[in-house]
Amino acid sequence: MQINAIPALITGAASGMGEASARLLAAHGVKVSLLDINQKKIDSLATEIGATAVNCDVTSSASMEEAVASAAKANGIARILINCAGIAPAKRIVGRDGPMPLEDFKRVIDINLVGTFNAMRVMAAALRNEAPLDDVGERGVIINVASVSAYEGQIGQAAYSASKGAIVSLTIQAAREFASAGIRVMTIAPGLIATPMLFGMPEGVQQSLASQVPFPKRLGNPDEFARLVMHILENQLLNGEVIRLDGAIRMQPR
Repeated sequence: MQINAIPALITGAASGMGEASARLLAAHGVKVSLLDINQKKIDSLATEIGATAVNCDVTSSASMEEAVASAAKANGIARILINCAGIAPAKRIVGRDGPMPLEDFKRVIDINLVGTFNAMRVMAAALRNEAPLDDVGERGVIINVASVSAYEGQIGQAAYSASKGAIVSLTIQAAREFASAGIRVMTIAPGLIATPMLFGMPEGVQQSLASQVPFPKRLGNPDEFARLVMHILENQLLNGEVIRLDGAIRMQPR
């Protein structure tokens, strides 16, 4: 895909991997729409990089449909979707105070999994009847975000691991379904990336986690995620696959 002047949607764009992707794509001429519930942060980022800020609750059907329509009005029908919205609260299935409240589990599934599906369905529906971008028939690319926790979930990550494991399973199914429309679907499964989600942990915990990475023995950088996004967009043969971005880490139970 030649990305210059191509419209893109990024959910969870206010910080972390979503913000890094927005910055890199905007620097390469992509017409970026920043979707997030943090209006103040996306307004500031949009002004800085020349993007469009769109308030969006990824768990709401109406909010997503309005956001995609608003972004299309500003920049044209999106050809790129990067699903970065997500949360990772830690809670055991059964803890000292009893079983995990069901609403806590549902909230993680709603934001991480349902939010990803919500953006995919609305974006693809708007895109599938647009003209192809090339003679191969490519119309667009969807990049979802899973996690190494989809494969090696630690204790306390039941909801998070379940949500990310479902995104992994969705990848090939969606790629096959959207193939007839010329829409590729890929997933990135990051390891330990230096984002606000990880920075919420105590410093000692961060250092301990970083020491578990075989090589390079450090936390990942959001810019490294963004560069992988760029490669996926430009390499048309990448479709229906999950790429681990993790320095060869295999998470331990704790």
